[in-house]
Amino acid sequence: MKPTLKAICQAVAGAALAAAGGAAVQADEGMWLYNAPPRQLLQERHGFAPDDAWLQHVQQASVRFNSGGSGSFVSEDGLLISNHHVGADDLQKLSDAQHNYLRDGLQARTRAEEKRCLDLELNVLMSIEDVTARVKGAIQPGLSAEDAFAARRAVMAAIEKESLDKTGLRSDVVTLYQGGQYHLYRFKRYTDVRLVFAPEQQIAFYGGDPDNFEYPRFDLDICLFRAYENGRPAKIQHYLKWSTTGVAENELVFVSGHPGNTARQLTVAELEYQRDQRFPYTLARLNRLEVLLTAWSARSAENARRARDMLFGVQNSRKARDGMWAGLLDPQMLGGKVAAEQKLRAAVAACPTRQDTLSAWTRIAQAQQVIAGTHPVYGLLEGQHGFGSTLFGIARQLLRAPEERAKPNGDRLREFRDSNRESLELQLFSTEPIYDDFEQLKLADGLGWLIGQLGYAHPLVQQVLAGRAPRERAAELVTGTKVKDVAVRKRLYAGSPADGAAARDPLIELARLVDAEARRVRKIVEVQEEVKQQAYAQIAAARFVLEGTSGYPDATFTLRLAFGLAQGYDEDGRRIPYQTTLAGLYARAAEHNHLPPFDLPPRWIERQRKLDLTTPFNFVSTADIIGGNSGSPVVNRRGEFVGINFDGKTQALGLDYSYTDRQARAVSVNSQAILEALRKVYRADALADELVRGKAK
Repeated sequence: MKPTLKAICQAVAGAALAAAGGAAVQADEGMWLYNAPPRQLLQERHGFAPDDAWLQHVQQASVRFNSGGSGSFVSEDGLLISNHHVGADDLQKLSDAQHNYLRDGLQARTRAEEKRCLDLELNVLMSIEDVTARVKGAIQPGLSAEDAFAARRAVMAAIEKESLDKTGLRSDVVTLYQGGQYHLYRFKRYTDVRLVFAPEQQIAFYGGDPDNFEYPRFDLDICLFRAYENGRPAKIQHYLKWSTTGVAENELVFVSGHPGNTARQLTVAELEYQRDQRFPYTLARLNRLEVLLTAWSARSAENARRARDMLFGVQNSRKARDGMWAGLLDPQMLGGKVAAEQKLRAAVAACPTRQDTLSAWTRIAQAQQVIAGTHPVYGLLEGQHGFGSTLFGIARQLLRAPEERAKPNGDRLREFRDSNRESLELQLFSTEPIYDDFEQLKLADGLGWLIGQLGYAHPLVQQVLAGRAPRERAAELVTGTKVKDVAVRKRLYAGSPADGAAARDPLIELARLVDAEARRVRKIVEVQEEVKQQAYAQIAAARFVLEGTSGYPDATFTLRLAFGLAQGYDEDGRRIPYQTTLAGLYARAAEHNHLPPFDLPPRWIERQRKLDLTTPFNFVSTADIIGGNSGSPVVNRRGEFVGINFDGKTQALGLDYSYTDRQARAVSVNSQAILEALRKVYRADALADELVRGKAK
């Protein structure tokens, strides 16, 4: 039989791709789609392939925190678990000068004591539908990039609105393979979410910044919530049964979570942009913020409380991006990307049906160059880095909402589409405490960053400052605005553009002053992203022909399944065991003479004798994770909860660009340690019993 053209393409390209080492998934690599699980790969490597029932159960037991992070249901009575650092935003918002829940922890002994989160939304993925044909079909040949972007935005908004109206579920069209596929994700939303338990931050983030992204670790990084519906605990069909035996060495485990964004399929041109512009800009800004917040926090205990969550986030982001930038600065890593891209392009060139794809890399590079030309103006204005305050973000939403609402759904900025309305309003009308002094600090610093990036004499800078110094201008804006009042927000949000103008609110007027330029640079970026998306779609189509469709797309903060072995590693001539114990925690504290950040909360010292110090505490696995996976459940073959992911080792910071299992590891809290701590340190037996039984008493 004469071979088909597709077979010829695959045969010619196969050797080239194999030589590049880029055609096959390596080791336990992969952030896999639930509707395209790696069954064959798992069966071949680990002798286990999850069936549809297993996948549906774990999928619907998994939870996305819209504030950033993952979690899982662990009781039929709505109890769910995530990380302390995922729940930190909610702990901070519920705290005040008398009750510092972020620092001291929280324990609800009764349902009445469970504290309702102010603006937390949880999403549970209920179904996935491939809508690629409809989205791509809306882009007619010959359309300009601007018109193609508008057509794509309109069809995606229409699909989401139709789904929302039909099902009542949050509906998001997710772009996969940088534009190769489009899937409709439907989520059940929970917005009545209450805090049940959190330990002290000192034990949740034990070792502080020195131990962050390191191993061995000794962290109880957990936070327990309860989802409610109609004023009562939600009844959950799919929740994870709790393992009382934890995880064994070399055991196969799965991580079900929501990795944020990876860049494994980006072209070299995009990676070079990140290396040369994005990371230097981002790290300079994060370093500046870290100094600002550290100095302000040192002035008083109350300042420290107000800034603590933001400071933690800045420090964590700074260290993570330092590691990511280091990966891009590694000639070996980037050289491997260059070689792989050259091999793929050669493979495409060898396929007669894919000649039109060869220009895709050039178009991506050209589009990226245009985007780079908007840098840093886009970040300063549309990204709000030049203003830096919560109140400015609220003012911008109040300015834009009436204008966007007057447009057809498909023509609006994506965040104002009908399918996102409930989520937008939940955040906009939050009763989160906002402090004038902290807002003035952030806004003044943002204005200083604006001056530093554009120059003091820049016309827009002069208009923004209005003849004032940054601190004076920030004080004037924060003390003069009325958008701190939720009732005012609701009135202006529901009104017309004329109502917003008539309000004469100084922060809304500031947002209006920069809005035209912010929208202009946003449009430039969106149109160029459309150019890139079309080019990436061609590259993805070529990959599907050459490599098949057995791979996985880059992460998109949507649910993925990763897998790996609970396994140690070799480092500096030593074998690092796969797990630590509670005994190691106390040894670590003694090693540092109990000095911060290696001191222990008082009750951990008082109740040390009650603990079984051989209890496994933290463990590592080869599962493929990145930021966004924080709080992801770690489950065994039986679908039981054996741990919770809270970090990645230093080498895992490079996983955004390529996978390795040499020393990169996912770090998790063992299910056994959680029970031991709840029962013997916190005396929360009822809560521990609910975890073990899977239902409240």
